[in-house]
Amino acid sequence: MQPPPVITIDGPTASGKGTIAQRVAAALGWHYLDSGALYRLVALRALETGTDPSDEAALARLAAELCPRFSDGRVELDGRDVSDEIRREDVGVMASRIAVHPRLREALLALQRGFRQPPGLVADGRDMGTVVFPDARLKVFLTASVEERAERRHKQLREKGFSGSIADLLQDLQARDARDSNRATAPLRPAEDARHLDSSDLSIEDVVAQVLRWHGEG
Repeated sequence: MQPPPVITIDGPTASGKGTIAQRVAAALGWHYLDSGALYRLVALRALETGTDPSDEAALARLAAELCPRFSDGRVELDGRDVSDEIRREDVGVMASRIAVHPRLREALLALQRGFRQPPGLVADGRDMGTVVFPDARLKVFLTASVEERAERRHKQLREKGFSGSIADLLQDLQARDARDSNRATAPLRPAEDARHLDSSDLSIEDVVAQVLRWHGEG
């Protein structure tokens, strides 16, 4: 039997991949995987337990113990709604720092692939099309200018009641981009067969429509 189809949407921080992936999944009636949330869950647990971000073995153990639940756009960990907590900037920074560890990534690999269920899956992240689902039917690499991404993140944080300056966010995004692109394991890069889409000047509806058109061509 053929495995359920997968659409992957990879891209840098604040490129809009999560929003787009959720809407595409809803339009198709497919499952959705926010792979970044898994790293953020490990990061949150590491911050809460005082785990050293350089302790690869300890981080892998935290990942192996995760029992997350995704429902209606919410993220639960051990029955606790952590949807807003994992979007804090300190959690995001920690997630980017720990994502460089091969043992952590390996610990999360099976968990991510387990989301591949009928009728299909839309997965967003940084290595969905290159590492986790290399056989995906459609691979999208979604980008936006770093300035546009900083504006989006600033707006997102304000809506959730968090503070942050545009200048600090811009600097942080540039640092994350460099870290994600230059790590030795599963660096951020488009798959060779990925479709490239710059969302800087496009609405959410335009981007979703384009992804669905590409899917329809498949």
